[in-house]
Amino acid sequence: MIACLDQTDSPAGPIAFAVNERAELIRISFLDGINQYSIGEELARDGYRVAPASDLTSPIREQLDAYTRGELLKFDIPVAMQGTEWQQRVWRELMTIPFGQTRSYGEIAEIVCTIRASRAVGRANATNPIPLVIPCHRVIGANGQLTGFGGGLHLKKALLEHERQILQQLDAAPAGTQRTLLTAS
Repeated sequence: MIACLDQTDSPAGPIAFAVNERAELIRISFLDGINQYSIGEELARDGYRVAPASDLTSPIREQLDAYTRGELLKFDIPVAMQGTEWQQRVWRELMTIPFGQTRSYGEIAEIVCTIRASRAVGRANATNPIPLVIPCHRVIGANGQLTGFGGGLHLKKALLEHERQILQQLDAAPAGTQRTLLTAS
């Protein structure tokens, strides 16, 4: 298996990302984050041979860059969810959280199964290999506090602040103003 590796910027600093041979996003890593392993080490551990950026990574980079510029509110990126059925169920639910909004671990648990599964939702979040696109940064504690984020809470805070600022700019735009936003569904 081959994974093409590329890099770009994000509101939380530089990120590395990888796609498989089918141009599906398989991994995102925040380079300014607190990571135990590099993205290359993670890919190798999962059985991938790492190749440099190619035409396969371009569409993903374009959408990541549009998000960073505040021009993209919802990703339309093919993703390869590599996890258990439970993890994938949680991750699919995370992808329904609208741009700039948050949900608690308990709220996600209630939707996917039962209110008592908030810790299991937290574990699924912690194993999310595609943060940002599968927006685990939008999941917060029941008390509204920021809790847990693989690369560090400073990254989660930066992503949520970016989304808040974009929504404020949209709200402040004069009525009738044309604003080009890519809102892929």
